[in-house]
Amino acid sequence: MSEALGEIVVVDLTTEFWGSLGVALLADFGAQVIRVETLPEARERREVRDAGDAPASWNYRFELANRNKLSLAVDLDRAAAREIVERLVRQADVFVTDRPRRVLEDAGWDYESIASLKPDIIYARASAFGPKGPDRDLPALDELAAARTGMMPIMPQPGQPPVFAASGQMYTVVMLAFGVVTALHHRHQTGEGQEVDVSLFGGNMYGASLDIQAFLAMGGERFLHPVSRLDAGNPMSGTLYISKDRRWVTLTMPDTDRWWPGLAAILGLDPHDARFDSHEKRCDVNRLELIRVFEEAFSQHPGEHWRTLFSERQLSADVIEDYSFPANDVQALRNRYILELDHPHLGPIKTLGFPIFMSDSPARLDRTAPCLGQHSAEILHGMLGYSEAEIEDLERKGIIA
Repeated sequence: MSEALGEIVVVDLTTEFWGSLGVALLADFGAQVIRVETLPEARERREVRDAGDAPASWNYRFELANRNKLSLAVDLDRAAAREIVERLVRQADVFVTDRPRRVLEDAGWDYESIASLKPDIIYARASAFGPKGPDRDLPALDELAAARTGMMPIMPQPGQPPVFAASGQMYTVVMLAFGVVTALHHRHQTGEGQEVDVSLFGGNMYGASLDIQAFLAMGGERFLHPVSRLDAGNPMSGTLYISKDRRWVTLTMPDTDRWWPGLAAILGLDPHDARFDSHEKRCDVNRLELIRVFEEAFSQHPGEHWRTLFSERQLSADVIEDYSFPANDVQALRNRYILELDHPHLGPIKTLGFPIFMSDSPARLDRTAPCLGQHSAEILHGMLGYSEAEIEDLERKGIIA
């Protein structure tokens, strides 16, 4: 099978997990991604783990964000190392970074400097709040961006603190890859390179796009405050009910006239009950009474009982799961959303797979995340034409690793 991005060379100068993961998506579809790791801090960065991570040898964040990449480790404070990266840029199609704008300008890695080396380069930057405006230099932290989108206060039940879902960075990851591919398509048509910026602020807003768009269209206080599950307008859509084994059941049946007979049947209710025999009664006149009836009915059996009945009746409902479900779900494995593989150092493991299916040029896991500088000599000799003696000299002087 062919690789969708097999002819694309990407220079990856990212440092944050979400920025690196966006580049990994390009590598998954065949782009040759060269991760430039700056010495000596790259050694320390590789050791960063979340509190409580185990086992100690499994740096899962780094593994996910850097699979399918090559590692070039250089000391960018040295002129010879800078020359290496500049020569690499001249052969690249894409340059990606998530470093602060001022750091890039001071180091000469800003768009204008990189474009002077390769005029048709696609220069992509993952930022905090976008390339313009008074807040463009704020720290690129997902929670700070999420705090400004309006979603955090409306997610919990009333009276509870705002909830940080930590999902905005995942939208931004996909935006980064999409922006790069779109710019590459434009270059293919016009021969022009350009600058691409995707921000955590924009990614978080996109994640909340339905609610933000509704507020922009209608305004009003109802979009600004959390809604109790008991205040939902439709007991059969968006309202949660707890089962006997304390698992939550979610119903997604906005058209209650369509779904009511089947739902009533599995709950042991009379579909002709005069209290609930119309959409208006179910969602307005007797809404609270129906919620009470549903709560009582769902509490009689465990979640798996309800899932079985939902499936048999083909009802639009399910049981809310924790992370153990997708980790072992046949559907996730068959579609390669979860991969099972033999890691060269860790043995059999599971890891996240690929969120995009393509029939003729699918994503592939060709290599696990590289060791520091694993491909330095290979890149210098094979791509940039350095001799073995020159490479040995650079290693001896600590310019590369």
